[in-house]
Amino acid sequence: MKLLVKSLLLLLVSVSASNLHAKLQGQAFIDSLLKELPRQKEDTNKVKMFCRLSDEYGHINPNNGIKYGQQGLQLATKLRWKTGMGKSLILVGINYSNESDYSKSLEFLFRALKVFEELGYKRGIASANSNISNVYGVQKDYPKALEYDFMALKGFEESGNKQGVAICTDNIGEIYGEQKDYPKALEYDFIALKALEELGDKGGVANAISNIGVVYQCQKNYIVAVEYYERALKLSDELGDKNFMAVNLANIGSAYIAMTSDTAAKEGKVTGLAELPESKYQPIASIPKGKAALLAGAIDNIQRALAICKEINGLNCALECYRKLTEAYKLKGDYKRAMDYGDSATVMKDSVFSQDSKERIVKLEMKDQYERQRFTDSLKMAEREKIGAIQLQKQKTYTYLGVAGVLVLVGFSFFILKERGKSEKLLLNILPSEVARELKRKGKTEAKNFENVTVLFTDFVNFTIAGERMNAKRLVDELHACFKAFDDITNKYGIEKIKTIGDAYLAVGGLPTADPKHAENTVRAAIEINQFMQDRIAKLSNTTFEVRIGVHSGGLVAGIVGVKKFAYDIWGDTVNTAARMEQSCEPGKINISQTTYELVKDKINCTYRGEIEAKGKGQLKMYYVS
Repeated sequence: MKLLVKSLLLLLVSVSASNLHAKLQGQAFIDSLLKELPRQKEDTNKVKMFCRLSDEYGHINPNNGIKYGQQGLQLATKLRWKTGMGKSLILVGINYSNESDYSKSLEFLFRALKVFEELGYKRGIASANSNISNVYGVQKDYPKALEYDFMALKGFEESGNKQGVAICTDNIGEIYGEQKDYPKALEYDFIALKALEELGDKGGVANAISNIGVVYQCQKNYIVAVEYYERALKLSDELGDKNFMAVNLANIGSAYIAMTSDTAAKEGKVTGLAELPESKYQPIASIPKGKAALLAGAIDNIQRALAICKEINGLNCALECYRKLTEAYKLKGDYKRAMDYGDSATVMKDSVFSQDSKERIVKLEMKDQYERQRFTDSLKMAEREKIGAIQLQKQKTYTYLGVAGVLVLVGFSFFILKERGKSEKLLLNILPSEVARELKRKGKTEAKNFENVTVLFTDFVNFTIAGERMNAKRLVDELHACFKAFDDITNKYGIEKIKTIGDAYLAVGGLPTADPKHAENTVRAAIEINQFMQDRIAKLSNTTFEVRIGVHSGGLVAGIVGVKKFAYDIWGDTVNTAARMEQSCEPGKINISQTTYELVKDKINCTYRGEIEAKGKGQLKMYYVS
């Protein structure tokens, strides 16, 4: 929910966050430190250098962050410098948290806490407590997170550290916001704002004001939310922070969109408005009235945000703008422009993954190819062993050797059977059973026409946003958990999974074995998949994804592509139309075509959406599964 970036570590390092990142940024800073490192004496300055390397690597490569933090810890221990030991322990703990190894993270953070308690170093104690709170917060253990944040706040207040107070109170406000205790969230957000004002941190003030707007929007106090976004926009403009200007413009547009479905907001009224705490940054804004004016205002602000995103090459920001514009034009009834922006969002989505995320996803999808190679190798090995056994049998001379040869043959036979079983299992995991049998029998397969099948497409609509909140390993683990559940559901209904494409999932009911209930079974599988994701969102909140599902029935061609690293795939207009159903769907819903509706209307409740423009298809009748 929050936009304020926190770095408690820098409260321990004798360089301020603003100075450090203004002078030395990213890889250039790391390179300069690595170049200087060998020249340093084995003293406290070298420990500090290890700490800075660990901190910087924490943003781009937590494993390296752990390595340099450990080196700093070793040297500080050798020098018996406990303050350096505590700082290094906190850095290692933060980097383990970045790697989602929370048990290890807490182990090092609690060790840091103990070191600072022995020293009686209040600032260090507060920083350790606050970082411990962050780890509990990521795991959604909010009572524990609040317990340690309040201890941290007390320490920062006693040591007169206003920066710590600002970060801590913002953390507390965020936790209350996650628990939907919005009055408490605002109480602590305003404390954070006051501390940042006293520090003269205009960037932090802009963040805090925008965060307050987010809380008001969660309360459906849209007018007040927009006023705070406007104030944050003005400050970010004064600071020349184009990225944050785009964020606030998009936030204003998002609030206008939300107001179109809120009667009180559309009339220019907000009920239950909380009393605004005193601040020299009181909000000022003029809100459009009526749905048409609100949507026009939303589109104007989001277009301005999009222009800035393109200027600064902000891919994530641009993606969100495309999505919001899609939503706005849908509400306006301009489905052609909605589809155009939806297509732009789809194209943009592939560009926003980090390289590390891409590599890990590719590794996950290439697992089957590795298994296929194992399948081929095991067959060759079994054949070689069989030939060896025959040659050994021919060379028998004595009874003892003959008996030994028989035992060897038995062992090899068992091995061959075992490897054959593995190969059979692997082949069935790659191909439909009928296709696998044909491949084994003939050594090849032929593509086939299927006249009556139902194609299911799913796509995660907030995959990129989730990727920003999670590191690459957690992102891929969550993707794997979801697709594994999809596999179980499709298997339950006798539906053939075809493949995954990044964060999309493709399956077909009614092939390779004909099924008169292919449409009903596929739609019921879609319902279970959608319910699974809704339950997962309720459990994991913003660390999982929303799903769109499209379904269409018709005919297609299916078969094996190529002769190396082969894959079973499908082609035809039915596949393309199913993809359009998914693209025209809202998050958390199942969109089916007229053809599928006619096959399931007596079994499954559906709601007619009307004729909607589908790219390359013209106007198509669409239905939501109720």
